[in-house]
Amino acid sequence: MPVPARSAALFLGLWALCAVLFATGPALAQGRAASVAVDPVTREPLIATVNVLGRFVARQSGVLAARVAERVDEMVVQVGDRVKQGDVIARLSNDRLAAERTRSEAQAKAAESDIIQERANLAKAQQTLDRLNKLRNSSAHRPDRMEDAERDVEAHRAALRAAEADASVARAQLELAEIALKDAEITAPYDGVVTVKHVSAGSYVRLGDPVVTMLNHVALEIEADVPADRTGGLVPGTVVEGALQDGSRLFAVVRAVIPEENTRTRTRAVRFTPQDADQVGNAANQAITLAVPLDQSRQVLTVAKDAVTVQRGENIVFVVLDGKAVPRSVRLGESVGNRFEVLSGLEDGELAVIRGNEVLRPGQPVAVGEGQG
Repeated sequence: MPVPARSAALFLGLWALCAVLFATGPALAQGRAASVAVDPVTREPLIATVNVLGRFVARQSGVLAARVAERVDEMVVQVGDRVKQGDVIARLSNDRLAAERTRSEAQAKAAESDIIQERANLAKAQQTLDRLNKLRNSSAHRPDRMEDAERDVEAHRAALRAAEADASVARAQLELAEIALKDAEITAPYDGVVTVKHVSAGSYVRLGDPVVTMLNHVALEIEADVPADRTGGLVPGTVVEGALQDGSRLFAVVRAVIPEENTRTRTRAVRFTPQDADQVGNAANQAITLAVPLDQSRQVLTVAKDAVTVQRGENIVFVVLDGKAVPRSVRLGESVGNRFEVLSGLEDGELAVIRGNEVLRPGQPVAVGEGQG
């Protein structure tokens, strides 16, 4: 069926218009400035880190042992109880100890009485000797009596020294009895948590037997076994970042690198002190991942990660030069937060395109957004 002449003319006109638009579209796009955001290539310190698994450890922990042999009258605490320094943990039977203290106190008083008596005897003997000395130039002087008086003074002086020594022994025995009586009440040596209860009321404990095990849950440190060849950047005072299993983060300071190497793992123990002194929420042996620096920081050239695109297997960064987008093939190093280390391909201070670079073409005019560049 023949096409009407008017319809054919209209069809040919539309086809010609499309051809013109198709031919001129790239040219128009080539001349239009693309709106982009830029970020300068800068130099900044880089600290290379490696993740090391650490654990919380208690500065104070251990067994509280009995210091006297006695029967347990009362266990004041249970496993899991938190105690303060000086709180009573357990009470031992003290009737025998109290009686021993009373006996020692009586012996100390008797020894003091002996001292008083010997002092009086010495004073009397000295008085007799002084009286005989006054008669030395008279007819009543008798040398034998003078010698006897001198020996009596010496004997009473020796007896006084012996009485004083006996009194010292008695006072020491009384002090030991008082210590033993005090030790019948076992108290917490530091703030902490009872983790193990070794005895119950009615048990008999000997000298040195364990009563409870405690750990200080407040003063916690972090210990990590760091490869020996990666401890160069760990000097006392170095701050490192750690991540807990729940995702929370904290900072810790290197307190000491233990100068002893594990021959099997070739690691050295490093102790860190959390900057947050309140570590009540953490527990001994809780795991933490530490970002340990390999060495001291160095200055490196960096570019924003958003500026890097991959084209045909190459890392490409567009930089703005004279208002146009210029592609650069770059070689990248380590990651530095939200930036990459640049080994080659860029210069310090160049403006790298970080937004709008996905559709840029080499040499395309660009317009840097307000507040950029």
